[in-house]
Amino acid sequence: MLVFPKISLRPEVEDYLKASFVNPEIVTASGKQEAERKFEALLNHLSHPPSFTTVRVNTHLVSVQHVKNLLLHELQKQPGGFHAPVLQHPDLQDILLIPVIGPRRNIKKQRCEVIVGAQCGHAVLRGAHVYAPGIVSASKFMKAGDVVSVYSDIQGKCKKGAKEFDGTKVFLGNGISERSRDELFSGLPELKGIGIRMTEPVYLSPSFDNVLPSYLFLQNLPSALVTHVLNPQPGEKILDMCAAPGGKTTHIAARMCDQGEVIALDKISHKVEKIKQNASLLGLKSIRAFCFDGTKALKREMVGTEGEPPFLPESFDRVLLDAPCSGMGQRPSLACAWTLKEVVSYQPLQRKLLAAAAQLLRPGGVLVYSTCTVTLAENEEQVAWALEAFPHLQLQPQEPRIGGAGMAGAGLSPEQLQQLQRFEPSAAPLQSIDLDSLHGAREEDMIALANRDCIGFFIAKFVKCKSA
Repeated sequence: MLVFPKISLRPEVEDYLKASFVNPEIVTASGKQEAERKFEALLNHLSHPPSFTTVRVNTHLVSVQHVKNLLLHELQKQPGGFHAPVLQHPDLQDILLIPVIGPRRNIKKQRCEVIVGAQCGHAVLRGAHVYAPGIVSASKFMKAGDVVSVYSDIQGKCKKGAKEFDGTKVFLGNGISERSRDELFSGLPELKGIGIRMTEPVYLSPSFDNVLPSYLFLQNLPSALVTHVLNPQPGEKILDMCAAPGGKTTHIAARMCDQGEVIALDKISHKVEKIKQNASLLGLKSIRAFCFDGTKALKREMVGTEGEPPFLPESFDRVLLDAPCSGMGQRPSLACAWTLKEVVSYQPLQRKLLAAAAQLLRPGGVLVYSTCTVTLAENEEQVAWALEAFPHLQLQPQEPRIGGAGMAGAGLSPEQLQQLQRFEPSAAPLQSIDLDSLHGAREEDMIALANRDCIGFFIAKFVKCKSA
């Protein structure tokens, strides 16, 4: 079923990842071939989008069933109509799933070509149109209204404004140009808005641009699971340490019925503004967002303004640390140009954040640690380190449970690995989904596929012993 090549990584980064999956200390000689096959499957899956688009309903303002009905109507209004079913997740009741149709193989490639950057290409594969700033190159004769073929330059070698490009590129589908080549590359201030309106994407996903913005929030399935695992309760004081753009922050507030206090931190000011904008859009008033470095969120004495960071030890009932990470589980990702030095740079930062989180948590409180990566060093190794560094932390079983167990290799016991949730994209075979196959599919089978064929992700849940 492969449509795209496996994700393009620097050789040293690929070797680093492979060492975790094909670890000779864990994998027997007889199992090495199977481990290598699973690793290659992981690299292939990362370049393809998940099988389902996931949206979270803002239950603070509206019921899930009402939004489901509205969404079905909105999808049918989209160009060409989008007639796939909308499913409610049985274990995550505020989550709706929409199948991604594709890959579609019978799209006729056009003579007029547009080249976009890798990040723009990833967005197109998740249902976005091509926005003008993402266009790197266009055929010299392209006019507004032309039907064009869109390609992603996965190695970043296409020069801005080039009239043709013969380098490595991946076909994303066809669309209609909203701008001429002259408008795009005139040298005037950079254009904004849609540059190519996708009409025949290789993967057909609905566009959520301004679709029920106060009722829906686009969120990957494991990301939405995190707040359910945290299980916030009305009236609690909760810290989201690395909160931007606010998806999990707003989910926490909604799950608390907007009763209590949610403190959101991020050290980049414009990202903090995005948190505030999302909170306002979703009608949530219990959120207070601060531009502050989470590694410095702990203070030792009563100084400064009370109620603002930094905070005294044991100030929070629950802490969410969705840590900055290498992002090696994000999908689709056709290419990653990071060096090995960049990939391994996150572990020390994550440990500083974990140390602050453990001390900010009240006895009896819950700490949830999560990443959107698949590396052992940023996941299971961090859990093993935290358990040793902070004996008052204990791993806890997670509910709901829809992911797999943790990966061996970090010294955790089999029982501890079962208490973790790891999502590996290669857990399900790559599949082609079309409307005909959906009509005869059982809902429980589609939900099972959505649970497995998602982004790479990791979740650990700790409780702080009351005797600490």
